[in-house]
Parts: sequence; structure tokens; C-alpha cells
Amino acid sequence: MRNLQKLAAGALEEVLAGAALHQVLPRRLQRLETPGERGALQDIVYGSLRQLGRLDAWLAALLERPLTDPELGWLLRVALYQLAYTRAPAHAVVHNAVTAAGEGWRRGLANAVLRNFQRRRAELEKLADEQPRGRWSHPDWWIAKLQAEHPDHWQGILEASQQHPPFTLRVNCRHGDVAGYLLRLTEAGLPARQTGPDAVTLDRAVPVHSLPGFDAGDVSVQDAGAQWAARLLDAQSGERILDACAAPGGKTGHILERADVMLTAVDADVARLARVEENLNRLQLNASLIAGDAAQPEAWWDGQPYDRILADVPCSASGVVRRNPDIKWLRRPDDIPQFAAQQAIMLESLWRLLAPGGTLLYATCSLFDEENGGQVRAFMARHADDAERCPLPESLSDGSLLPDAEHDGFFYALLRKI
Repeated sequence: MRNLQKLAAGALEEVLAGAALHQVLPRRLQRLETPGERGALQDIVYGSLRQLGRLDAWLAALLERPLTDPELGWLLRVALYQLAYTRAPAHAVVHNAVTAAGEGWRRGLANAVLRNFQRRRAELEKLADEQPRGRWSHPDWWIAKLQAEHPDHWQGILEASQQHPPFTLRVNCRHGDVAGYLLRLTEAGLPARQTGPDAVTLDRAVPVHSLPGFDAGDVSVQDAGAQWAARLLDAQSGERILDACAAPGGKTGHILERADVMLTAVDADVARLARVEENLNRLQLNASLIAGDAAQPEAWWDGQPYDRILADVPCSASGVVRRNPDIKWLRRPDDIPQFAAQQAIMLESLWRLLAPGGTLLYATCSLFDEENGGQVRAFMARHADDAERCPLPESLSDGSLLPDAEHDGFFYALLRKI
């Protein structure tokens, strides 16, 4: 356990210094020998980031003065997370953390902090709840922005964003249906339920290669909210489709599963575009893959208009922070207008590629209006003569899909070229 604690503390320190979690964690997972150890490390790191505001509040209350040793601070946060949110034996958590802290005053301080946490747990819970950052484990500016933009739902959004995300699959309709796949899961001892037309959510996450038919392309891992994209785009067989910013390819695969189309998938990141190819190969589907910038189509477009375009634009990812908990601590308020400016450029560039009468689905995994409704309103104001906003199903009437127990947060707007 001591090694796990030190690896987790090092990962937290590196992430909060500005490194992306998806780059930091794999390097540390490679140092562990067993799947159990790797799973434990991932849980500690992800969980500590989800609950970081609360851990910070507890640690501040337990210290008589600010800690001048950052490495010890991250170790104590890891141990506090284990004591509060895992089933690890408390005596083992404390003993190993105290040993890992080192000698002298570090050892004594670690022991005092963790013992006091156990004694004062109820009092510390109340103290944390009195601070928005401690109560919700999000930055203060983020909380205030959600309160202003989602006055009736901000608490539910924050509560959902602190939870473990659901483990949801998309059943490949070319290979079978939801009812049949639920039966296969039952036979494999994997309880699950249907959460969308093609969506199945398991009671617990499992390694993907242990899923029935995964390697044969029968299912893919994809959030139920993300599965709305292909349904709303509603591509029809024979059409020319553009999937802009396509990586890692979940929506690309879903579009191709639903219809025989001529699909071009574009992404600026060559490495991530390779993941699109891997996913399509597993699904036994084909698309034209292009490494290019969706905001500069003149570098790669063949001049033939597309019948439908999926503009899954770069965004703050504020709707998927429970899957990427480093994001909420690394984002800054001025990042949002920067994303909005980038999105506006991309939207204008892609609109030129759309055939008259065609539709463009604007999609984000953001919760912030500047990137969502505000972006679309500004676009419609600029395109009053050649664009109309199409109605969406009642459950998506304003385009917003807020995170809950069944899906992450997304925004969709369907635009038709007049």
C-alpha cells in the first residue's frame, strides 16, 4: 500500500502542476505488477481528484499552519481519501502513510493529521460543507458559473460530477440488438440494464476484452449521452457525411453502424486519428480518415459538399469531468471564451462545406452557455438568411443534456442550410 500511496501522491502533484491525467497515470500504472494494484491506483488518483476540494478543506482544518512540504501534502490527501472513501483498513492506511512520510517531524505530522481526522471526522465534514469548494469539490468560479447558468439544476450537476461515471456500452445494430446482448451479459454474470435505444449500462465496470463479443465488434464503450449524436444526425444510406474532430471514433462508428454512408473522419491529432482506425477495424467498418484541421478545410477538402456534418467541436469538457477529473482543476475562467472563439471559427468553416438542404449537428460535452446556446444564437444571428435551427426531441428541447446517473453532460444543436 505504501508504494501505491507514493505513486498516487506523485501523480496528483504532477497533474495539479499542469500535466494531463491521461499522460501522467499510465506511466505510474506500468510500475505495478498486478491488475489489482493498477485498479487501486487508478481509483485513488481519480477519486482524490474528484474529491480534491473536500480533501483540501479537511487538510487545512487539520494543520495548525500552512504546509511547506508539497510532497507530504499530496501524500496526506491520498491517505485522507483512502480513509474517507475506500474500504482499505484504516490502520493500514495510517501506518503506511506515516512510514511513507519519512522521518522526524514529517512522520509525526502525518500521524497527528490522520489520527485527528479519524477522531474529528463529523466536525470536519461540517466544516467542509460550509465552503462551496469543500462542499462540491469544484473551483469557486466553476460553481458560480453553474449557479448563474443553471439556477434550477446546478446542485444536481455538481453532485453527478462527483460520482463514478456509468459504464455504458453501445450495441452494434449490425450485429444484434439490446435485448439479445442483455441476455449474453446475464449469461456471463454481468448484470446490466437498457439506458437508450442502443445503450446498455452495466452495474460495474469490467475490462473491455472480457465483454461478450467486444473483440468481434458487437459492442463499443460509449456514454449514453454521446449516443444521441448519431441518432440526431440521422445519416441516410448513400449520403456524404463529414465527422469533424472525429477522434477517438465512438460517434464515427455509431454513424456507420446505422447507415451505409460515405463518411470522412477528420482530426488534427494524428495519434488520436489512429485510434479511430483501430475502432473501425474492430467494428469491421470503413471511412476515409484525414489528418487535418476542421477550422482550415481548404487544406484537405475535395470541394464536394456534404449532406450532413457532425461538428463535435473542442470544448471545456465541463460535462465529462467525472471521467476526466483533472479538467476542473486545470481549467481557468478565461479558457471558456477562448474555446468559444475557436468554436465559432470552426463552425463557420464547416458551414461552407454543407450542401444546401443539408444539416449540421453542433455538439459539445460542455455545460457552459458561451460554448452551447450562446454559440448557436450568435451563429444564427450571423446566418439569418441561410440557416434554421431544427427542433429536437422533447427530452432535448433546448439541446442540453445535463449529467446524471445514466449519462454525462452534452449539448446538441441541429442546423439546416436553407
